[in-house]
Amino acid sequence: MSAIVRLVAAFALMLGASVVQAQNKVPSDRVLEALVKSSLLSLNDANVTGNYAVLHAKLSKPFREQFPPEKLKATFREFQKKNADFDIIAAMPPSYDPRPVVDEDGKLVVKGSFPTEPSRLRFELEFIPSDGEWKLIRIYVKVDPKS
Repeated sequence: MSAIVRLVAAFALMLGASVVQAQNKVPSDRVLEALVKSSLLSLNDANVTGNYAVLHAKLSKPFREQFPPEKLKATFREFQKKNADFDIIAAMPPSYDPRPVVDEDGKLVVKGSFPTEPSRLRFELEFIPSDGEWKLIRIYVKVDPKS
């Protein structure tokens, strides 16, 4: 094996190890905010348009297999009935409670809220490493009156 091939192979192994290692840590604040907003805004768009195909495509493989677009639509029917539209979160920073963590199963667990008016948008999201990035495995969203 030539020195160049060994060097490329070693670099690929190091790169692969760093991706896996990075996914064992909570992402930076900026990446975390992008994950949360991207997930919730995809859900919002699906609820507003009635088209759950894009949201479905962004889910992790196990989630996609369990929830085809039609089942997602049925699951979030209440948001559609109430004409819930929370795209304002694009302009707001999320608050996390508790602080996001990677649990013992390797899932990134993110819980928190956005200070939307007149109600607070609460979320619970879980992500798993898939194809070199965090992908949704669980999404729970609730709109609560502010207390």
